[in-house]
Amino acid sequence: MKILLIGDVVARPGRVAVLERIQDLREQHAVDLAVMNAENVAGGFSITPQMAEELFSAGIDVMTSGNHIFDKREAAGYIARQPRLLRPANYPEGTPGSGLWTGEVGGARVAVINLMGRVYMPPTHDNPFPVADRLLAGLDEEVRVRIVDMHAEATSEKIAMAWYLDGRASAVVGTHTHVQTADERILARGTAFITDLGMTGSYSGCIGMDKEGVIARFKSPATPRAEHSKGDVRICAALVDVDDATGRAREISRLSLPHES
Repeated sequence: MKILLIGDVVARPGRVAVLERIQDLREQHAVDLAVMNAENVAGGFSITPQMAEELFSAGIDVMTSGNHIFDKREAAGYIARQPRLLRPANYPEGTPGSGLWTGEVGGARVAVINLMGRVYMPPTHDNPFPVADRLLAGLDEEVRVRIVDMHAEATSEKIAMAWYLDGRASAVVGTHTHVQTADERILARGTAFITDLGMTGSYSGCIGMDKEGVIARFKSPATPRAEHSKGDVRICAALVDVDDATGRAREISRLSLPHES
């Protein structure tokens, strides 16, 4: 099974890039399942129901997210009724939505899990390690293809999670920092890993936001939130090839593709 994992999609530049290229990417790489992180889709913060439906219709199968997913008020109601848009599974009990999606892709059972780290992150959620144990233990043994988005700031926490789940997950991929890392590999027991998929959006600014606005915020706490940047758009992702029968990854490769709308 070929799985395309797209890093944090930021604002209109990233959203348009995915809408315009997802079908080409699916055909070019024979993609069976396309997953993207959607926490920054709407102007850099959260997502709206309309945007989500457009992305699903264009060819995205499942969306994960992170700490910004509820920044738009309308996201809570939508995520509660849309099982293919995930929020971190280790959010407190009672949070709208789910951190786990299961389905069938080409005859194979698949699970996508969304977790969030705790190091340098808002203190609003539970320890992701026991939550990962619980979710994996609850899966039917026929669900062999298991994808985990570990949305976290600290590289050490992402790497620790990958080693912790080695042999129990087909792939553990990091999101959140918006900077693609060059450490993609297959771990000892068959889990594909990359510390961060990187950002899909404008690289003319600072992690997708206008550079002047970001610099101003570093200089003064009274500065308003920066707007998203424009230009120099890239799609950053990873392509993972998984053996359907065993759930072990055979290959992982990085993608960093320029996009001209």
